[in-house]
Amino acid sequence: METMSDMSYIIDTLYVLFAMTLVVFMYPGFAMLEAGIVRTKNVTAVLTINILIFSIASLAFVLVGYSLAFGEGLNDENINYATVLFQMAFVGKAMNVMSGGISERARVIPIAIFTVIMSSVLYPLVVNLTWGSNFLKDTVLDISSMHDLAGSTIIHSTGGWALLAALLIVGARTGRYTKEGGVRVIPASNIPLVTLGALLLWIGWFGFNGGSVGSIASKEDAHLVSLVILNTNTAGFAGAIAVAIMMYIMYKKFDITMILNGGLGGLVSITAAADVVGVYSPILIGAIGGILVVLGVFMFDKLRIDDPVGALSVHLINGIWGTLAVGIFASNGDDITFLGQLKGVVFVGVFVFVSSYVLLYILHKIMPVRAKRDQEMQGLDVEECGLEAYPEFKRAF
Repeated sequence: METMSDMSYIIDTLYVLFAMTLVVFMYPGFAMLEAGIVRTKNVTAVLTINILIFSIASLAFVLVGYSLAFGEGLNDENINYATVLFQMAFVGKAMNVMSGGISERARVIPIAIFTVIMSSVLYPLVVNLTWGSNFLKDTVLDISSMHDLAGSTIIHSTGGWALLAALLIVGARTGRYTKEGGVRVIPASNIPLVTLGALLLWIGWFGFNGGSVGSIASKEDAHLVSLVILNTNTAGFAGAIAVAIMMYIMYKKFDITMILNGGLGGLVSITAAADVVGVYSPILIGAIGGILVVLGVFMFDKLRIDDPVGALSVHLINGIWGTLAVGIFASNGDDITFLGQLKGVVFVGVFVFVSSYVLLYILHKIMPVRAKRDQEMQGLDVEECGLEAYPEFKRAF
C-alpha cells in the first residue's frame, strides 16, 4: 500500500519530468531563433550546431558533469533520475547562449569540442559551488549564499561570459563594421522563425523556473510554483513592453526582434529571484531587463563586439542584473544580501571568462574556431554541412 510519502515522491517526480520536457522545448527555441536571425547561407550550420549541443552536452553531463556538480554518481541508490534529467536539460543552455552569439563565422567542430569542456567541467564546477556539493564550502571563496533560483548567473551569465571570451578571439563578421566606425545592419532572414523561437523559449521558461522549485506535492510548494511561474511571465511581458515603448520613442518604429529580446531579457532577469519576490517587483525587474537589452546592444556595437542574436545583452547583462536584483527586491530569505549576490556574480564571471578565454585561445591555435574569409562569404552551410537550408534562394552578401 502506497504511503503519503510515496505519493509525494510520485507527484514530484511527475512534475519534474513535465518541467524537464518544457526545458527541452527551449532547444528548438534557440534553434529557431538563431535560424531566423542569421542569413540563409548559414541556417543549416546553426541548426547542426544546436542539435550537436543538445546531444553532446547531455552525454558529457551524464558521463562526467553530474557527478562533478553534485558529488554523487548515477548509480547512487537514493538518486531520483527525474532530477538528473532536469539538470541534464539545463546543461546545454549555456552553450546555446554562446553558439548563437558567434554564429555565421564559427566552425562546427571547435564548438563541439568546447561543448564537451563546458558541459563536463566548466558548467558543473559552477553548479558545484552553488546548487551542488560545494567543495569550497566554509572558505573565503564560498559563494553558496548567492541566491539564484534557476540560473540567472549559474546558466545565463556563464554562457554569456564564455561568449564574450569567444567573441574577443574570433572577432566580428566580415563587413559588419566599417573602417569609418559605422555599423552595417545585417537583417534577420526569417522573422516568423525568430518569433517562434522566442515564444518557445518563453514557454520553456515556465519549466525552467517553475521546475527549479523542485517540488509541487504540498499546498505550500504548489503555491510557490504558481508564484514563480506568474513572476516569470510578468517579467517577460514587462521587458517586451518596455522595449516596444523605448523603440517607438527613439525611432517611431516597432522592431520585433528587439521587442522579443526585451521579453527574453525580462525572463533572464527574473530567473534568479522568481521565488523570493512578490507579484509586483517582477514588473520593474523585467522592465529594467528589457531596457538593459537595448542599451547593451548599442554598447557592444560601439565596442565593435559583433553578437548577431544579442545574447550578451539578453543573457550576460541580464544574468548579472537578475542576480543583483535578488539582493534589492527579495521579500523573503533572511540570508540573502546584496554583497552575497555581488560576490557570486564576480566569482563566476572571473572564473568562467578567464577559463573560457584560455581554453578557447588554445583551441583556436590548434584548430581555428573561425572559418576562413572565403568560407564565411560563401556561407557555412556549404563548407561545414554540404547542405543548404534554402537551396532555391539566390543569396546576397
